Amino acid sequence: MSRKVKDPGFGYSSKQNAQDIINDDGSSNVIHTNRKRSAGDLFTFFVDISWTKFFFLIVLVYTFLNILFGLLYVSIGIEQITKPKGTFLENFLNGFFFSAQTLTTVGYGGIAPKGIAANFIAAFEAMIGLLSFSFITGLLYGRFSKPKANIKFSDNIILRAFKKERAIMFRLMNRRKTVMIEPEVTVTLSITEKDKKGEFKREFYTLDLERKKIMYLPTVWTVVHPINDKSPLFKYSNKEIKQLDAFLYILINFHEESFAQKVYQIYSYDFDKLEVDVKYVSSVSFDDEGFTVLDHEKLSEVEKMN
Repeated sequence: MSRKVKDPGFGYSSKQNAQDIINDDGSSNVIHTNRKRSAGDLFTFFVDISWTKFFFLIVLVYTFLNILFGLLYVSIGIEQITKPKGTFLENFLNGFFFSAQTLTTVGYGGIAPKGIAANFIAAFEAMIGLLSFSFITGLLYGRFSKPKANIKFSDNIILRAFKKERAIMFRLMNRRKTVMIEPEVTVTLSITEKDKKGEFKREFYTLDLERKKIMYLPTVWTVVHPINDKSPLFKYSNKEIKQLDAFLYILINFHEESFAQKVYQIYSYDFDKLEVDVKYVSSVSFDDEGFTVLDHEKLSEVEKMN
């Protein structure tokens, strides 16, 4: 039975056309102000960002450090590590490449510190290099070992006739080839409407689902909320449901074979993505040898109902 629930952390207050609190990919869409930061935030930041941003920041910091130390070697006198070349650019490049060798502890031997100042700077830089690469190694391990679900949700939700009633549906599948063990899904509906005072307020409902838990999922799961007399959407027509300022918040958990533990994923749908009187096209077929074929590109594909 669908039931009205207390605020799950979103807040009852709202406004017209308020932005979704959770992005489609499950990340937070909340802007934090006056938040105190800690060293732990740095690790979390580097573990959670995309691989593109991760490697870009590594290259950026690595280049910056070499430029900084290259300028230091020039400022104390490039003759303390190698013979001067005559121009600032050539001397800087010698300092830059010597810095790269020191920072990575490669040390080809072509250039070596000779003065006290150069040796002191090189020793300090080598220590920074060791600490930096240890930190990067830990981040790489953290990124690879972090238990994470990789579920693909349909781009749309649909509203259609279902068993002499109506129902809202969406589909999901595992992007990996592993089988999802005991997946369980919880769907919360948030509806924003004006109250008697003319203020916008949110109401939250945990939706009753045709099936909220299955034994395992090797292909596709269509999650169905029947719109019966116990549903918070029962009083609305199809057209009114389409125009609602509403969101679906989905939490799914299952046992992931790759990590040998339970993983979670959050997702959300804006009712702007609602399609009416259509049905999903089957994304599962069989090849000539009888093997089941799962087409990931058809997860969101729909067709008109007869």
